[in-house]
Amino acid sequence: MLIASNIAIGFVALIHIYIVWLEMFAWTTRGPKVFRGFPKDLFPATKVMAGNQGLYNGFLAAGLIWSYFITDVVWSSNVALFFLGCVAVAGIYGAATASKQILYVQTVPAAIAIGLVLFR
Repeated sequence: MLIASNIAIGFVALIHIYIVWLEMFAWTTRGPKVFRGFPKDLFPATKVMAGNQGLYNGFLAAGLIWSYFITDVVWSSNVALFFLGCVAVAGIYGAATASKQILYVQTVPAAIAIGLVLFR
């Protein structure tokens, strides 16, 4: 289970690294293609806000990556569970307020990873 949980944690971290790139560096270029329901004329006006959101997603990815470098298995699991929990809650909120798709992109992978971490 350790390998499976590490792969799942890495997958969730990669999702958030992509979100960092999208929101901080490609908001006005790639963003309109990803967020089709958002009016195109609002992307330039919301670039700073999206960059701020991207930074927070970067913290989530960094926390998940940090869990790989903690040698104590219990402590590593606790750190991973904390950050995966943050991802899951953010995904639930995003699904409730922005797009149902966020539930499948963020919450479901985080929930799977949580389950795998719990059964290490």
